[in-house]
Amino acid sequence: MTSILTNLFDGVAYGMLLFVLACGLAVTLGLMNFVNLAHGAFAMAGGYVCMVLVNRMGWPFFAALPLAFVSSAAIGIALERTLYRHLYTRSHLDQVLFTIGLTFMSVAAVDYIQGSSRVFINLPAALQGQFDVFGVGIGRYRLMIIVICGLLTIGLQMVLAKTRFGSRLRAAVDDPRAASGLGINVPQVFAFTFAFGCGLAGLGGALSAEILGLDPYFPLKFMIYFLIVVTVGGSSSITGPFLASLLLGIGDVAGKYYVPKMGPFVIYTMMIVILIWRPNGLFGRTAAR
Repeated sequence: MTSILTNLFDGVAYGMLLFVLACGLAVTLGLMNFVNLAHGAFAMAGGYVCMVLVNRMGWPFFAALPLAFVSSAAIGIALERTLYRHLYTRSHLDQVLFTIGLTFMSVAAVDYIQGSSRVFINLPAALQGQFDVFGVGIGRYRLMIIVICGLLTIGLQMVLAKTRFGSRLRAAVDDPRAASGLGINVPQVFAFTFAFGCGLAGLGGALSAEILGLDPYFPLKFMIYFLIVVTVGGSSSITGPFLASLLLGIGDVAGKYYVPKMGPFVIYTMMIVILIWRPNGLFGRTAAR
């Protein structure tokens, strides 16, 4: 029983981490109808910024996390204003080809600057190790991830559902011309949303560096995981990707623990079964362009 609860805890932590990494893609794909396969590159940027600040410059870990968010958001808004904005009305194929090319460019650039070795972030002593609760091993760092990601999830859901900005974003997506006629600055709304999604990716990259490791091929290795989360959860809401992240995180950890030879295939099997049952995802609806 203790091993089951420990795996459940680790699976929830892994699922929360997947959600923070993928929720920016859920926002751009589900709310903006833009396929950004370079999403992992922004996560990698945030991870490397955090690594440089902590490992090489001696910054406290918690002070480096906001910088990871801001740096990825700044890169995102710069690219959105110069490149991405011209692709909003283009076909999904054009968006895929452009963003996958951007991903390969980022991989080559980071490989040239940082080298190809996998790196990890030096954690403070307070986040290292674990403690037992009724015989269940609770990792301190994973517990922190659950708390941070849980608060981010609640905040993101409230911003999108309860604030004026969320209403403006939904209006801009549903009918940009009508939204502009009502005085909504649609390009500004899209730019802010895109930058915020990139910032979340950067924060997720910084948080995941200690668990997943960080190397120039990070965007390519984990691109499929981001896509699985959004596909299984459905891209029309945040709730779907969140529940899908938890489900897939628990399934992936349990599969690798109980059936290690088949562990890597568990997450794909779950995806196939769910999509056969609900082709548009758990909370998906048929999208219209």
